[in-house]
Amino acid sequence: MHKTIKDAEARMRKGIDAFKAEIAKLRTGRAHPSILDHVRVDYYGTLMPINQVANVNTTDARTLTVTPWEKGMVQAIEKAILNSDLGLNPATTGDLIRVPMPALNEERRKELIKVVRGEAESARVGVRTVRRDANAEIKEMLKEKQITEDEERRMMDDIQKVTDKFIAEIDQLTSAKEADLLAV
Repeated sequence: MHKTIKDAEARMRKGIDAFKAEIAKLRTGRAHPSILDHVRVDYYGTLMPINQVANVNTTDARTLTVTPWEKGMVQAIEKAILNSDLGLNPATTGDLIRVPMPALNEERRKELIKVVRGEAESARVGVRTVRRDANAEIKEMLKEKQITEDEERRMMDDIQKVTDKFIAEIDQLTSAKEADLLAV
């Protein structure tokens, strides 16, 4: 019977991890290597993540440096960064690519906060869906007389506590990202 709760908790954790990955993609004014994680580079006919064909580092708060492992990949990496939806303009010097992070204007910050809130709501809905599925499974166990009514109530309370914990984590991550976006 605790397998149901553990399974629900694992599924909720996956939802939180997906939410973290989504908000990490949102660009604040600061440079962070994970910003380029979803950028794919054409590596001899195969699309590869940028971090598998080059080193991505931060030199200062507003600049990323990309050092390709092969000199022939400089143009392909530069093109991939330019064509990404991040709005970045890389500058190449020899076999080093500098990616300056432009400052965000107030309008763009507010748009990004709306996106963060939308992602947070999607994550909350995902957690609640897992709760609903787990509760249905528990009710099915009661119906088949695998558990007693007291056990059902106790398990549903446990599921609710887990749900509340993950919803609170989503809220905390959301407010941290919003504060990060508003910091000038």
